[in-house]
Amino acid sequence: MLKLENHLGTTTITGEYFAGLVGNVVSDCYGVIGIAASTPVQGIKRFLSGKSTPDQGVRIKTIGDKLVIDIHIVVLYGINVSAIVKSIINKVRYAVSQAVGMQVAKINVYVDGMAAE
Repeated sequence: MLKLENHLGTTTITGEYFAGLVGNVVSDCYGVIGIAASTPVQGIKRFLSGKSTPDQGVRIKTIGDKLVIDIHIVVLYGINVSAIVKSIINKVRYAVSQAVGMQVAKINVYVDGMAAE
């Protein structure tokens, strides 16, 4: 849970919503085929439900008032991986600042695999 405080009061955002927001932004990036499960729990959820969840492959941690975001992806074979990662980092940082207004300390992107389209 993320808590945002301002002069009007406190807003609480669930980690699942926030991870879903990041997951949707990453899924729309060019060259990303899918988001890989980052924890065994996410892998089991995917196996039991038969489909991926919006928060799959995304982990959010808070350090003070800043965020650390871990993203696990599968990319298209033959595409420049560093360009894809830079694009993801920029889009996620922008989406988080627009949606929540929190600063992102670090975004870690892990390429867990490559696949043909």
